Amino acid sequence: LHAAFVRSPRGAVKVARTVVAITVLLCFAVSHAPGACTALAVFEAAFTGLFLLLYLLRLDKGLPWLCWPLADIFNSVIAALFLLVVCLFAIIVQTNHGTVAGGVIGLILLVLCVVDAVLLFKKISFNRPRGSDTTAK
Repeated sequence: LHAAFVRSPRGAVKVARTVVAITVLLCFAVSHAPGACTALAVFEAAFTGLFLLLYLLRLDKGLPWLCWPLADIFNSVIAALFLLVVCLFAIIVQTNHGTVAGGVIGLILLVLCVVDAVLLFKKISFNRPRGSDTTAK
């Protein structure tokens, strides 16, 4: 178990993103929001939770042929785009208070997705060997 990951900035954002995604899911599920809202919240909570487990259990080291941070960036960017559309829809339609709350919290989740993508982008080494945090001279 890689407990130090949770204390890192990337780990803290990933944990916060998981908790907020579950909160959005609960808001949408309890308020009987339209299916797209609930489905997006389910997928976001599941994928974020899976990436969190992947990094906590160091499973990303077992499959080094796949650039896990890059896959995580794609997940974050696509989730942010879908969250923007679905959460604005939930806020504009205003079916009930739960749907509006889910939409507003979903926009907070969108910000966390962008922050996560930026932190991951800084980690990817395009011209350096993997695992190296120093710049090439």
